[in-house]
Amino acid sequence: MKISRLVVQEIAHRFVNFVLAVIGVSIAVACLVASVTMIDAGEIQSRKLVAEGKTESERLVAKREQEVKDAGKKLNDEMRKITKGLGFNIVVLAEDEDIAAFHAEGTPTRTMPQEYVDRLAKSPIVVINHLLPIVTKKVEWAEEKQTIVLTGTRGEVPQAHRDPKKPLLDLVPKGKVVLGYRLHHPRKLKPGSKLTINGRELEVVKCHPERGSVDDVTAWVNLEEAQQMLGMQNLVNAILALECNCATVDRIAEIRGEIAKVLPGTQILERGRKALARAEARNKAKKTADASLEAARTSGKQMIASRKANADEMIASRKAQANVLVPLAVVGSFAWIVLLAVGNARQRRGEIGILRAIGMGSRDVLVLFLGKALLVGLAGGGIGYIVGYLVGTGYSGPIEQSLFDVNWLLTALLMAPALSAAATWLPALVAAGQDPAVVLQEQ
Repeated sequence: MKISRLVVQEIAHRFVNFVLAVIGVSIAVACLVASVTMIDAGEIQSRKLVAEGKTESERLVAKREQEVKDAGKKLNDEMRKITKGLGFNIVVLAEDEDIAAFHAEGTPTRTMPQEYVDRLAKSPIVVINHLLPIVTKKVEWAEEKQTIVLTGTRGEVPQAHRDPKKPLLDLVPKGKVVLGYRLHHPRKLKPGSKLTINGRELEVVKCHPERGSVDDVTAWVNLEEAQQMLGMQNLVNAILALECNCATVDRIAEIRGEIAKVLPGTQILERGRKALARAEARNKAKKTADASLEAARTSGKQMIASRKANADEMIASRKAQANVLVPLAVVGSFAWIVLLAVGNARQRRGEIGILRAIGMGSRDVLVLFLGKALLVGLAGGGIGYIVGYLVGTGYSGPIEQSLFDVNWLLTALLMAPALSAAATWLPALVAAGQDPAVVLQEQ
């Protein structure tokens, strides 16, 4: 009788034993395939999660950067407006001006040509802007018998290499006057009122609120009219300017050096408190914007790193589970098949003795057992792969790409028969080596 037929008959005669063996192999293969499938799914989900996280983070960071840039720009604009409100902080004076007397009196006493301001405006100098030529002098207001400061201004002179800027001080039209608080308030003057200053009739165009400075006793008129009233035609006492808040170690030294190249016969003063307040305000605004930008970038990097860490932790957890579950399942399945094979060999002692007595060799008996074991392995490998794949994909959730791997299918179909044959080898070897005479005598 052919061995293959005996194998089929053996399976049919002891089908329960065959099914139990197949279940044992299937469990081992299913555990392996499910673990591998979940790990593969985890890696795919991890890459997707990290990619999505990176895209989302980059989007959020870009959005945040734009918000910070816009906020920083707005802050800078606000600070620029605030600091512009501090007024002119650079004063260009004549070379022979007595600085001590200037500080004591509050007004310059020397003059310089008016064309100096035009020369400065046409130069490529970038450390200052908002150029304003003035004449200013303490005079006796004859009509009111009061000492006032008469200041003439023509309005800011635009610099040739810069875009036009909104002036810090409005132009005073001819025939008009702007009054400080201590000049208009006691006399109840208001815009539209008429008054005479040293013989020149003028109309009030603006009245300043109280400032607590020399501005309270200052009258601002048109530069040309002031020059006529003071006998200073084509001359100015000073040129006011606003410094650019450049990132230099010594701003005033740089400003003096630049202006000296254009106007060698002049002195440069910086109104310290205003200049310092302006510089600190600008620098604070810039640092705030830069810090917010850096914080946004750092937050984005941390978000990406956190998502990657979470994904790595998920994969590591699944691998740890597989490292425990798969060996246990393989060992358990191996022991289960060994027990089934030993039981089967004992149950068939008499049958094996008869087969040996009628001429079947020990080799054929060994092939009979191993042939059945190989069929158990093939069936268990196929069923185990299907069950493991379904469990792995079901547990991992929806995955856009297929997790089927033909290499693992082939591995299951090769590993399972090998596992089954290895577990059956020793019981089969013992059964094949039995003496038929002894077996039949016992029976």
